[in-house]
Amino acid sequence: MVEWPGFYPCTCIAVDAQGYGSKNDRRQSEVQHDLPRLLDRAARGAGLDRAQWQIQRKGDEQLAVRPLDGTEARLVDDYIRHLVAELREYNAQRVPGARMRLRAVVHQGLVELAENGFAGSAVVATARLLGARQLYDALVAHPHADLALLLSDDVFRSTVAGGHTTLRVEDFTHVTVQVKEYEATAWLRVPGLGAPVAVSREPGTTETGKPAAPVPGEPASSPPAPAAAGGVGGGGISNEYRSDKINVTNVIGSVDARGAVFGFGSADG
Repeated sequence: MVEWPGFYPCTCIAVDAQGYGSKNDRRQSEVQHDLPRLLDRAARGAGLDRAQWQIQRKGDEQLAVRPLDGTEARLVDDYIRHLVAELREYNAQRVPGARMRLRAVVHQGLVELAENGFAGSAVVATARLLGARQLYDALVAHPHADLALLLSDDVFRSTVAGGHTTLRVEDFTHVTVQVKEYEATAWLRVPGLGAPVAVSREPGTTETGKPAAPVPGEPASSPPAPAAAGGVGGGGISNEYRSDKINVTNVIGSVDARGAVFGFGSADG
């Protein structure tokens, strides 16, 4: 296990199991037993060695810290992808009440190995991001998803927006996280969703997720304006019935109407 003196530039990776407190004793024990093994297998699949990480365990939650070493893009991309695959296989063998669904956060900053864990504002920020309402809401809104991911703005810009991963900027939703005294920009994604996440702006309201301000130089797109309805100033079809505007043609006798087209319209078009 790698150790370092004082504060050191690090990546913080935090995960927490959704709905842990509502599980019975046996289910909680299973989560605590299986979570580290899923995380270890995902790291091995991504070619990363979790034995070299500093890990703080807390029931259904883990906070891992590793020095910045240039492989952060693999962490955001490969590690999360393998973790999603591990969760999918794990949950496929269990009843719905025994599923493990995770909230995950990746942040970076200066961290110190302290006497009782980790010290530094980066660690506090990671904990606040893990408690973001948007992560909880994403798993509620997408019950078939096994994981919701939140990247801090620094991590997002240095990996995804920098073009160092297979992920696209438009796969993420720009959110503002507010937890206690902490407020910051972050980027939300539900892997496998196939579209940006819909996030709540106000209780009871939603907005289709899309990067609100992705990276400098990328123009924001606006939805096209709806077509005007019929009526004054509109170019659409009006359903208004006006008997005084109807022209009627009376025909006496038989008429060969084969191939003819009949229609109705107002006298003024």
